[in-house]
Amino acid sequence: MSAKTLLLVYQSTTGATEQMIQAVARGAQAEPEVTVRLMRAVDAGPDELLAADGYLFACPENLGAIAGLMKDFFDRCYYAGLDRINARPYAVLICAGSDGSNAARQIARIATGWRLREIAPPLIICTHAQTPEAILAPKRIPPEELARGEELGLAFATGLAIGAF
Repeated sequence: MSAKTLLLVYQSTTGATEQMIQAVARGAQAEPEVTVRLMRAVDAGPDELLAADGYLFACPENLGAIAGLMKDFFDRCYYAGLDRINARPYAVLICAGSDGSNAARQIARIATGWRLREIAPPLIICTHAQTPEAILAPKRIPPEELARGEELGLAFATGLAIGAF
């Protein structure tokens, strides 16, 4: 069996999503049969999308929607991936001040168009930031939430390695 590649694409503005995606990467890297590629959304493109066997998309929810730079990634990659990545597994990580579900739904709709397979419910991390000052401030994610990210990364990578996904 050849090594699999898990592509982690993310956008982070205040550090919350970056902390979580780093936790996901730590968990995934514990699986020696999987190569983990961690890329900012602005740096990832169609070549990386097509070369990967699975995906984790992570971003903040801004104004009730996926972050703009993450949307830009999807805009740049959508047609290149259409009918070329069908049935590949994916998961979603959203950091939000209160809800996060709309951003998760938006990514799920894009993944449906790509005909991807969701391997876990969206992992939504709520920072409870509600004032302009709190929303714009650097975030610190609690260890128990980081542990959830590591668990997701390990489970995803293990599933890829054994052919479950």
